[in-house]
Amino acid sequence: MSKQELISDIDILTEEQQQSEEACGVQVSEEENTGKNRKVYIESYGCQMNFSDSEIVSSIMKREGFDTTSDFSKADVVFLNTCSIREKAEQTVRNRLSQFNKVKEERPEMMIGVLGCMAERLKDKLLEEEKIVDMVVGPDAYRDLPTLIKQVDDGNKAVNVFLSKEETYADISPVRLDSNGVSAFISIMRGCDNMCSFCVVPFTRGRERSRDPHSIVAEAKELFDKGFREVTLLGQNVDSYKWSSEENNKGRLERKARKESDVAIVNFANLIEMVAKISPDLRVRFSTSHPKDITDEVLETMNKYENICNYIHLPAQSGNSRVLKLMNRTYDREWYIDRVDAIRRIIGDDCGISSDMIAGFCTETEEDHQETLTLMDYVKYDFSYMFFYSERPGTLAAKKYEDDIPLKVKKRRLQEIINKQQEHSLERNKKAIGKVHKVLVEGTSKRSDEQLQGRNSENKVIIFPRGNQEKGQYVNVLVNDCTPATLFGEVVD
Repeated sequence: MSKQELISDIDILTEEQQQSEEACGVQVSEEENTGKNRKVYIESYGCQMNFSDSEIVSSIMKREGFDTTSDFSKADVVFLNTCSIREKAEQTVRNRLSQFNKVKEERPEMMIGVLGCMAERLKDKLLEEEKIVDMVVGPDAYRDLPTLIKQVDDGNKAVNVFLSKEETYADISPVRLDSNGVSAFISIMRGCDNMCSFCVVPFTRGRERSRDPHSIVAEAKELFDKGFREVTLLGQNVDSYKWSSEENNKGRLERKARKESDVAIVNFANLIEMVAKISPDLRVRFSTSHPKDITDEVLETMNKYENICNYIHLPAQSGNSRVLKLMNRTYDREWYIDRVDAIRRIIGDDCGISSDMIAGFCTETEEDHQETLTLMDYVKYDFSYMFFYSERPGTLAAKKYEDDIPLKVKKRRLQEIINKQQEHSLERNKKAIGKVHKVLVEGTSKRSDEQLQGRNSENKVIIFPRGNQEKGQYVNVLVNDCTPATLFGEVVD
């Protein structure tokens, strides 16, 4: 299967804002030929954090004498960086491994490794169930890849799924995979402390820890100097970012010998301001925000800087307070609405808001489901990522609650959520018609080489006829038409 065949369906889903339970991001390493002796193929699934991790893996492998390749049949080492958020994501990986098996039968020396969340969740069990897998590596063990590869070279299986309380990979400069040369991810923190009852992430990525803000700013500045014009700050919950010079300085003095004034504390609002100040031509995005933690200070900082994009991904998961309590989301419907009201009050109605929604969580009634729909009516999300509930082994929900909603009911409720979102997406996009939007050109449209595409501050894709504009340039586009997923327009002076 070629790279284009692999990602063609995903491209379409991306242009439709991935608005169904079938959406699953995928990324494949680029072809690189610098004369190194061995080649590594990296295929990544799931969230932006996984894509960012694959860039760290690529950097480590490059140091070890590997070029990347976009054709797994030519690779000496094949890595699948996996997602465990839903059963479907794991099944996709297992199906892919069966395809790799055909190549390994002809080239038994080819090494196959499973990385990331699925590796962390299943651990040694993966080696037993998938005989072609040589290596299982969790998201905090990528520095150990050279040692693990040597173990496999020596004829052994290799496993490292140790979860660290300190690892942030702050000192590793990522190799940008499949990059458009315009936008890039920067991981600012790792792990999650929230323990949502439906989610495996705390078990697969460990506890929260934040990167030194100075390393984040340095990475963003380096990207800007190389021609990148947009960075997305990544974390499972960026609003809980907090860095203290006292807690993170390995050479720190004893607490009793320090003055309070010597201790610097940087929160998320401080961090996005530091990155925004690099240059007004560097756009700053971030994901994901947790409704319990997003503060007015963050919103006021966003409003202060034009280059901090007016877009917030604010997952609700449900519109019913009882269900939210079962999900252990630690906020209720009223709190969530208060945060949406704050966004509209401080930033304005033009701020794009997206969400995650889960249909058919344990014990969800028709009345509960209707409250999700009425919450959507209140917020009018620009787009959403929508799924029906999939029980994940080991989670709090799997241990405490019965998955008691029939699949047919889950799918029907999900379709009602999707239909509602399609209405709201179209309604929100129509508000953009007749207005001029500042667009960062990202390249040609997926539909035609005669058109260019980019995004506005609200994270909406805008397509316009190709002129003499260049990738990485800001242009003003007058929007004159739209679909629920895309805006269309013409460049104006």
